[in-house]
Amino acid sequence: MSEHAKKEILAGLDRPLRIGTRQSPLAMAQAEMTANALRSTHGWRSDQVELVPMIATGDRIQDRALADVGGKALWTKELDHALGNGEIDCAVHSMKDVETIRPEEFILAAMLERADIHDRLVGADSIEALAECAIVGTASPRRKAQLLRQRPDLDIRLIRGNVQSRLQKIDKGEYDATLLAAAGLKRLDMDDLGHEISDEIMLPAPAQGAIGIEARSSDPHVRKLMHAISSTNTFRAVIAERMFLKQLTADCHSPVAALATIDGSTIHLRAEILLPDGSEHVEGSSTFDTGDVSAPAILADKLLGQASAELKAIFGR
Repeated sequence: MSEHAKKEILAGLDRPLRIGTRQSPLAMAQAEMTANALRSTHGWRSDQVELVPMIATGDRIQDRALADVGGKALWTKELDHALGNGEIDCAVHSMKDVETIRPEEFILAAMLERADIHDRLVGADSIEALAECAIVGTASPRRKAQLLRQRPDLDIRLIRGNVQSRLQKIDKGEYDATLLAAAGLKRLDMDDLGHEISDEIMLPAPAQGAIGIEARSSDPHVRKLMHAISSTNTFRAVIAERMFLKQLTADCHSPVAALATIDGSTIHLRAEILLPDGSEHVEGSSTFDTGDVSAPAILADKLLGQASAELKAIFGR
């Protein structure tokens, strides 16, 4: 059998593998990373993988916080529809934008190796260096709460749009500064932009820096192909963070931070919950074996147990 025939059998398709993605520059870059990983791992030609871009509802809405009009589902519903209907074979997501509870018909088949988890501040050298009452743009309840915890004087306002449009708003003076994920900037070849904020100062969002690939639960062949490009450590860390989120019953309004790191067969999970105005925060950590599926939930309950009634109410407790 020829090498070409072997590759066609491996692909299991008489057409290119179709990767669904949002149409934003960052999402397209992440989908291309996934396509390149598949080509490299499976020895495929460039034309054996096809990107299928689509505009997400979340990209269309630019004047409101998504938490007010549907939350994270606005990033995934178009891709979910296409995947469920067989229009694409898999979908690529920024994992921090994926709902904690997903439809049973889909399965998270792989995660690429995690990139830089930090936030980067654009517009000032540090949070301390921001001018008094500076206008800082963010759409993230976590970033807003963490900023206000350190600088209650800051004027935090909603900013929407892709990375490029947000930077244009800074250049025009509409905002003094904004925070962007270091991983996204690197994927856009803009990693020299802004100043890194230590995770000791601002713990990142759960799953920040991770790219996930979903497939249909009923498609074991595509799941197997995706599994071959998956990072085990990234997968374990992000699942731990998402299990913590699930126990909190957190939604898009909830200021939550979490970061899991892997050391051999051990996971160290750090986490934080906050009031939206930053006036209260509870943080903690847990170290446990990678096989301990209950530890993230136990940490979530521990933090909630230390929280005020007002903070508990953010999570419906």
